[in-house]
Amino acid sequence: MKTINLYTHKKILVLGLAKSGVGAALLLHKLGAFVTVNDYKPLSENPEAQGLLEQGIKVICGEHPIELLDEGFELIVKNPGIPYHNPMIEGALERGIPIITEVELAYQISEAPFIAITGTNGKTTTTTLVYEILKAGEKYPLIAGNIGTVASEVAQSAEVHNQIVIELSSFQLMGTPSFRPRIAILTNLYDAHLDYHGTRIEYVKAKANITKNQTSDDFFIVNAEQEDVMNIARSSKAQIVPFSPVRELSTGAFIKDGWVIFNGEQIMKQEDIRLPGAHNLENILSAVAAAKLSGVKNEAIYQVLNTFTGVKHRLQYIAEVEGRMFYNDSKATNILATKNALAAFNKPIILLAGGLDRGNEFDELVPSFNNVKAIITFGQTAEKMENAAKKAGIKIIQRVDNVGKAVPLAYQLSGPGDVVLLSPACASWDQYKTFEVRGDIFIEAVHKLK
Repeated sequence: MKTINLYTHKKILVLGLAKSGVGAALLLHKLGAFVTVNDYKPLSENPEAQGLLEQGIKVICGEHPIELLDEGFELIVKNPGIPYHNPMIEGALERGIPIITEVELAYQISEAPFIAITGTNGKTTTTTLVYEILKAGEKYPLIAGNIGTVASEVAQSAEVHNQIVIELSSFQLMGTPSFRPRIAILTNLYDAHLDYHGTRIEYVKAKANITKNQTSDDFFIVNAEQEDVMNIARSSKAQIVPFSPVRELSTGAFIKDGWVIFNGEQIMKQEDIRLPGAHNLENILSAVAAAKLSGVKNEAIYQVLNTFTGVKHRLQYIAEVEGRMFYNDSKATNILATKNALAAFNKPIILLAGGLDRGNEFDELVPSFNNVKAIITFGQTAEKMENAAKKAGIKIIQRVDNVGKAVPLAYQLSGPGDVVLLSPACASWDQYKTFEVRGDIFIEAVHKLK
């Protein structure tokens, strides 16, 4: 951890807790700042705030009082989930108080360089792949960010020989004025989080922050098939490393004659990759590029890609039961994700789908149902999903109360060689607290079959 005096005796407000807020407050306290924490959850229901209070940190809970901003704060460290149209944030900007996220703190104290990954889809899979490949290549990586570990905590223990592999959201990237990764990856860009950013233009601008501070000594790995991504690349000062899952490139990572290629070098045969799905080729190619730029040997890349079957709840292989292959794609909370999952298999599919009704229909899925021989629906959107299935000519359509009951029924409706796929195309909140809970119930039901 670097010794910095940037925050010594500075009055700083940490707005919003959760893991990143706790990490930021503790780090700033260690760096000699006068820290105040403000969280909306009442103190009696807030063990994180109680713990900070015991550390001697000032805590204000139960509300976000706008008058708090008049106490002379020199900086705000904002929870990424708090939007910029929040009255506290608007008030801070009116007063000229700088706002950062916890990732910026992590960068400022880190001895280790960063490999940063962002994009609309594929962030977690790509981050995990990069980490696993670097680990297999003995490059001593650490993993941080949205994937579940607080960046400022990881950075405190990082040393010069480490590399911090970090997954970043657009929310986090909006508060990173000096953050400069040695390698940055932008997997893709689709419409997302427009309720937070307001417009697609603002969303794209937030994602572009991943490369804004890079120099010619750094690398920016980009999806060559997306115009918005390439527009960001054109304004970057980093060395541009493109990837494409669909065509040959003059440089970068791509597929040619059944081989994964990087800068003209054959890395491994595509048929030896274990992770299914055409959409996962984006994640794989960008991870290969990051690994090669980090000096990892092909043997380590092969070792990981030949065994890696997916991140939990993201087209995750669970088990084979009497010739049926079960996959958990509970993270598929929108239509695009389910279309990608269905395209990953050239086998008969028993699809488990449904969930929270956000007012949309599912006709977009109809062209993707060509391999679906049966569909089992559940949740608020069950009827809408069934209507789409009927339009696709699916003859076997069944409805159940929940995911747990869908699994044994799927087994009964399937045969050897079939794929049983949980890919709901909907959020889980009508029945389950999170998509993780939904996926775990699916996994448990599959193991009961075994």
